[in-house]
Amino acid sequence: MRAAFALIALALAAPVRAQDAPPLRDRVVAEFAKAPVGARFGLVVSDGNGREIMSIRPEERFIPASNTKIVTTAAAWWAMPDAMTAPDTTGGAAVRVEGKDVILTGRGDARLSSAADCVTNCLSQLANAIAAGIRRVRNITGDATLFPDERWSSGMSWNNIPSRSGTANSALSLDDNELVATLTPGTPGAAPKVDHLGYATIDNRVVTVAAGGKTDIAFDRLPFDRTIRVTGTIAADAPPRTLRFAIDDPAHYAAWRLAALLRERGVKVSGTVTSRYRALDSATDDPVKRTAPPPRPPEPTWLAALTPPPLADDVRTINKVSQNLHAELLLRRTGLIEGTGSVADGQQHVATMFAAAGVPRTAFDFSDGSGMSTYNRIAPRGMVTLLDWIARQPWGTAWRETLPVGGVDGTLARRFKGTALEGRIFAKTGSINATNALAGYMLAKSGKLLSFAAYANDVPGDASGTPMIDAALVAVAEAN
Repeated sequence: MRAAFALIALALAAPVRAQDAPPLRDRVVAEFAKAPVGARFGLVVSDGNGREIMSIRPEERFIPASNTKIVTTAAAWWAMPDAMTAPDTTGGAAVRVEGKDVILTGRGDARLSSAADCVTNCLSQLANAIAAGIRRVRNITGDATLFPDERWSSGMSWNNIPSRSGTANSALSLDDNELVATLTPGTPGAAPKVDHLGYATIDNRVVTVAAGGKTDIAFDRLPFDRTIRVTGTIAADAPPRTLRFAIDDPAHYAAWRLAALLRERGVKVSGTVTSRYRALDSATDDPVKRTAPPPRPPEPTWLAALTPPPLADDVRTINKVSQNLHAELLLRRTGLIEGTGSVADGQQHVATMFAAAGVPRTAFDFSDGSGMSTYNRIAPRGMVTLLDWIARQPWGTAWRETLPVGGVDGTLARRFKGTALEGRIFAKTGSINATNALAGYMLAKSGKLLSFAAYANDVPGDASGTPMIDAALVAVAEAN
């Protein structure tokens, strides 16, 4: 009897054998089952050599949210590999003088800045060039005609327009096309102090409440209205709150800022500040309807032009922090290679890249470059096929280094900490209403580099599919 009990105790103490553990697929399905009823998950994991380790709804199409930036940045790198590693000689803003008028022209770069501490790609450099030889100007025009006027892509929710997530896209962009205002609490019952540049009118309806009270601030405005209504409460002991508002007429804002910088340098501006855009023309801006190559206007003679850093720096910004405006402008610049810089031209190049990667046309549809459009769709298998193709490109490793790293930086800085994937997953996040996404690469326990795409759509209410996605990926990494 003692021997029997000893054998039973030994069996209970023995480690569970791998074949006794739940199969990997069952573990992943169990994680997805923790989501609220109605959520739909898709997942494909590949060993990088074409063998799928895991597939759940691989051919169903999902809204990818900011996973779209994988597609946009890869298409741009594939199209413009030299511009990624060399100074951007064709993208920087430039100025010229016509009579007494100053024309500030945007050439598609998203990084122009008017910040006081700017050291490169600065609007002040152009202001200095003008002020060096001119003391009086008349009108200042912001020229955004390089791209057709598609300030918002199809499928973006209108309610995002006032926020920095939905700022207008323009070939002439400045300060990320955002207005910054700082609210400093006053005494209880009084409105907080608002500091801002003055480009917009702030209708301040915020009330300061007693120390320890709730700080809850909201803002809104109508499209193309430069009056922003700010509402809510701010506690008397709260730190100053920074708000960022979207700009609908970026070319006008850039010209307005240039006028202010010129006045600071003693240049008299006697005329008006205006902007100009180029209307979208379906006959020339749609590659399907175009019957001839688009005309290339001659390059003007510039008084001064900026040379931004290599585009790889901007790709890093786009992927690490999920910068929407920069992604949209990069898509349009890609569309300039053989077209007019329209969204349709950019998407034609995206489709060409998918074809080169061996992804069937039925696996994807995209309407923008950032992922704010709810019209975008991708199948997990299609995204993984693209990721495997990227990994085989000469620039694939450099591109992968622009992705957030789990538990380390970017939009993954707070995820995967303390797990087998901390510092070992390199992926692009995505999140909009009822949608969570993550796709990229991860190092398995064995050291093998796996590619993956995971999506949660139709997530009910305020719930999130992110915890289930993360747990499923950790399970895959530990089992391989």
